[in-house]
Amino acid sequence: MTSSPAAPSTSADLADLVVGQELARTRHEISRDTLVRYAGASGDFNPIHYNDAVAAEAGLPGVIAHGMLTMGTAITGLLDAVVDPAAVRAYSTRFTSPVLVPAIGSATLDVVAVVGAIDESAGTARVDLTAEVDGTKVLGRARATIALPGGSSDDAADSAAGSGATPASAQDAAGAA
Repeated sequence: MTSSPAAPSTSADLADLVVGQELARTRHEISRDTLVRYAGASGDFNPIHYNDAVAAEAGLPGVIAHGMLTMGTAITGLLDAVVDPAAVRAYSTRFTSPVLVPAIGSATLDVVAVVGAIDESAGTARVDLTAEVDGTKVLGRARATIALPGGSSDDAADSAAGSGATPASAQDAAGAA
């Protein structure tokens, strides 16, 4: 998989965030090679991720990327922008459309991360991610909660948990496979 900023990016000053601010814009190429490497790393060797006949038999339009690969890839631009990955307190999404990966070439995942809300009392910001392949949204309600400088890290994590912001469940992941 190749990843690149879709536009020049710099690390974000988390102390000065404003709602609507774009934090990252990235483009990721996902090929069959990417799927093989991810399967080896994750242990997920479901043949819908590499075999066209099995994917068709399962009712899919072709080989699809792993849901967790898509989800993990989508947040990489935000992780680069916030510099300290520990600032990300929660990340969740819904899988809305599979990422079809052609036998030759690749699918291009375009991701934009924008500040959606700031909770000064909790010391956190919600970042909304838009992830698309060829103009089709592949992730819905993709949101990350990040801790702002000076906020209590324990309070931020508790606030995210109390708000129902949780990592994607195994059930969501199974729905993408």
